[in-house]
Amino acid sequence: MNLLNDSSILRLIQFAIHEDIGDGDVTSEATVSEDSTASARFLQKQDGVVCGMPILPLVFREFSPDVVLNVLRNDGDYVEAGTVIATVDGPARALLAAERTALNFIQRMSGVATLTQAYVDKMRGTKTQLLDTRKTIPGWRLVDKYSTQVGGAVNHRMGLFDMIMIKDNHITAAGGVKPAIERCLREIEGRVPIRVEVEAKNIQDVKDILDCAGVDRVMFDNFSPEEVARGVQLVGGAIETEASGGINYETIRSYAQAGVDYVSSGAITHSAKALDISMKLLLARGLQ
Repeated sequence: MNLLNDSSILRLIQFAIHEDIGDGDVTSEATVSEDSTASARFLQKQDGVVCGMPILPLVFREFSPDVVLNVLRNDGDYVEAGTVIATVDGPARALLAAERTALNFIQRMSGVATLTQAYVDKMRGTKTQLLDTRKTIPGWRLVDKYSTQVGGAVNHRMGLFDMIMIKDNHITAAGGVKPAIERCLREIEGRVPIRVEVEAKNIQDVKDILDCAGVDRVMFDNFSPEEVARGVQLVGGAIETEASGGINYETIRSYAQAGVDYVSSGAITHSAKALDISMKLLLARGLQ
């Protein structure tokens, strides 16, 4: 996933800058002369995965074309606390005005990537891959999913448009698992191929799903690890399997050991804590 190729990322950055700067950075304008220049460094103050480096130049160029950014660590690098991950030089007012927006992006993104990597490491040695979810900050879907990918997860559907997922409410509205699947398959027949996943609440649902040709993946929703293992055995490799529903860092390995192809967890985005990163000025020139 290349963030630089999506225009919505630039719009998101511009919105973030606007909500922060409004009519202007009154403090910097009052204390720092217009022709002053400065140097600063981004210091990662916690162990963790670097993420968001492609965002930094997009933020700073909104303030000045004269800012020079030197990225010292790449997205996906795991670094120790005390590591300088980037330096920046340019007009002092531009650096000061951009500071918070730049940090908000990379702190959040590095936090998501770090938590994701911890989940992936917890499943190491199993065949199971970690999936992200749509439980992302509104407007941050691409950014959050980019960050989980950097941390080692596989992106699930981006939104409601790129994969069919028949969930409990769809099943209720359609009158059951089989009617929901059959109607869905009729509706998409002859269209551009799209993958179909169906949620199962119990083993009987799994059996009903297997009776319907055309489903690509079954999701064991809120199953125990033991129930997941039984479901995997029942599916027997006929379609892909996924475990979901309240899975966290403490329980994820037991689900992976049950033999599913995928485990999805909303926690890697909705419960990620921002990584502690600071931007400190090292040198200022021409200050009044």
